[in-house]
Amino acid sequence: MLHRRDLFDLSARGLGATALLSLLELDGWLAAAERTTGEAGFPNFAPRARRAVQICLVGGLSHLDSFDYKPELARYHGKSLDSQEQPDIFFGKVGLIRQSDWQFRQRGESGLWISDLFPQVAEVADDLTIIRSMVSDSANHTPALFVANSGFQFNGFPSVGSWLSYGLGSETQSLPTYVVLPDQRGGPNGGASNWSSGFLPAQHQGVVLQGGPQPVRDLFPARELGAGSEAATREFLQRLNERHRQRTGPEQALAARIRSYELAAEMQLSVPEVSDLAGEPESIRRMYGLDQEATADAGRRCLLARRLLEQGVRFVQIYSGGPIAGSPRASWDAHENVLENHSAEAARIDRPVAGLLRDLKQRGMLDDTLVLFTTEFGRTPFTQSEADQVGTGRDHNRYGFSVWMAGAGLRPGISYGTTDEIGWKAADKPVPWHDLHATLLHLFGIDHERLTYYHNGIQRRLTNVHGHVLPLCT
Repeated sequence: MLHRRDLFDLSARGLGATALLSLLELDGWLAAAERTTGEAGFPNFAPRARRAVQICLVGGLSHLDSFDYKPELARYHGKSLDSQEQPDIFFGKVGLIRQSDWQFRQRGESGLWISDLFPQVAEVADDLTIIRSMVSDSANHTPALFVANSGFQFNGFPSVGSWLSYGLGSETQSLPTYVVLPDQRGGPNGGASNWSSGFLPAQHQGVVLQGGPQPVRDLFPARELGAGSEAATREFLQRLNERHRQRTGPEQALAARIRSYELAAEMQLSVPEVSDLAGEPESIRRMYGLDQEATADAGRRCLLARRLLEQGVRFVQIYSGGPIAGSPRASWDAHENVLENHSAEAARIDRPVAGLLRDLKQRGMLDDTLVLFTTEFGRTPFTQSEADQVGTGRDHNRYGFSVWMAGAGLRPGISYGTTDEIGWKAADKPVPWHDLHATLLHLFGIDHERLTYYHNGIQRRLTNVHGHVLPLCT
């Protein structure tokens, strides 16, 4: 028999439990608890990373002038490539071998070889995990960028950030799960296809934040509305949407669009707050290079990335370099002159990227934040010129190049894999993008073979039918 006192007690505790569950769901904890149970739940195991920031170098960073020391280049400088193979390069001109334009030094206690191209990043070498044997499926910018972002050479496939958003959900209700911060000079080849949600639900697409007073286009109405009018409009739209849903049944695309508008309403408050850097201490602003014209743009985006990660955004992409065409190139595409091109581009991001790593570390965030520093391919050890000349530029090289990662339980201060003696091809432990993507998902506690989505009769996944987790964790 249930007494009256017991009934009220049960009701009170029931309301409290309901409220608690609601709050946990809003904060993302309930969803995480639900996903750890059940066969297809995510994460599959204890994650090392809660969030990630990726710095994407558009155009192709020369690994031979940055993170892959090849002293043999000096010995072979001015000599022809000893190979009968016709390399898969962009312009097809195989010039003479050229030594690096920068001096390499061993850095930190780890002794990692890093060139003077990145003096500030070199100072945090002991936090880096460098992969020196990356390979790509394409030597062309647009498909190579697609491979780096989605694992496929064609558009229409979900990007890494979209897969993370789909698999793990959101930790914030007022900001997107996946944010993109493009270079102020323009977007990368392929534009928004690089952060597309593909066939995943539309709410998992990357959201672009621009500089200036309106980081999100059309986020605010053209004319100011009264609070009462805006609330009444939203209520009316909600009633119309609900009536339509009851009449036609659930529709994924429409639900995603409704959720995007709801998120936009939340962002009207959250985006101005998180994008306002004025309250940051002067020491932090200098650390990111906001006090210098050359580094101000990248510095603002790196600092904004840290603030977004603090507020629960799961994946942030920062693009370095925009349009490939034009002279001078606004990217890392050093066909004409590596020394001139890379000096200018590195001067824009070296201090901001190093500042981001230092800031994450001093805040204790690097322990569970994954930092990636990637480029779609490398550059050739031979120059792009006639065969009897030592030119000043390098062509695209998909056969071997370097990227690095930091944080999230990775073994710091090490390198993985090697290229041959002149840095042309991966010689030991080649790493395709599928392996890097599998490793990234592993750090987030996801088995890359289980994160799938049924589309057009196929259980699709980020790593397609490939992928091996690299042994890089502590």
